Amino acid sequence: MLLSVSLTLLEGLVVTLELFALTLLFALPLGLIISFGSMSRCAPLRAVVKTIVWIVRGTPLMLQIMIVFYGPGLMFGLPLLPRFTAAVVTFVINYACYFSEIFRGGIQGVPVGQREAGLVLGMTRSQIFFKVTLLQVIKRIVPPLGNEFITLVKDTALVRVISVYEIIWMGESYIKKGMIWPLFYTAVFYLAISGILTLLLGWCEKKMDYFK
Repeated sequence: MLLSVSLTLLEGLVVTLELFALTLLFALPLGLIISFGSMSRCAPLRAVVKTIVWIVRGTPLMLQIMIVFYGPGLMFGLPLLPRFTAAVVTFVINYACYFSEIFRGGIQGVPVGQREAGLVLGMTRSQIFFKVTLLQVIKRIVPPLGNEFITLVKDTALVRVISVYEIIWMGESYIKKGMIWPLFYTAVFYLAISGILTLLLGWCEKKMDYFK
């Protein structure tokens, strides 16, 4: 029985990890782009981007999942997106907005004097960003990004609202068979993933300790 439950939960774990990986793959670069929009000198663009970020961060992720999945069909008569695709799209947009604020804080936290010094030395703005600003930003944002990564692992459970068979859904299916321990068994997987991420992020912080 233990082997059967483990194999079933592993199927759900694969879906969870796929959602986690795809979200990070697309949300991190998108978040950086959004952060540039929120810092733009163009006031209308900055206002639009900040409004979108405010709406996404201010509404429940579960609600956003349902809107992305059911919205196109109910409002415009379009075919529904595949369930997993809808989940990925929602998570990417949601986490990109959160990441954008982390990126913005990291970029704006670098002293302006360093950029001015770079200009005096004859560096271009792109050279200053990649060789001076970005290095410090990466170090500053690793801890808050790490928190978001761990939160993302747990948030993947929300996709069950549109019947995506992630790990908790698989564990919950055993309740109908009179067994609740598989549901608690899922906690082992979450703890293992979070533990691995914590170790990796700690290693990254030490590796990037180039500024004291």
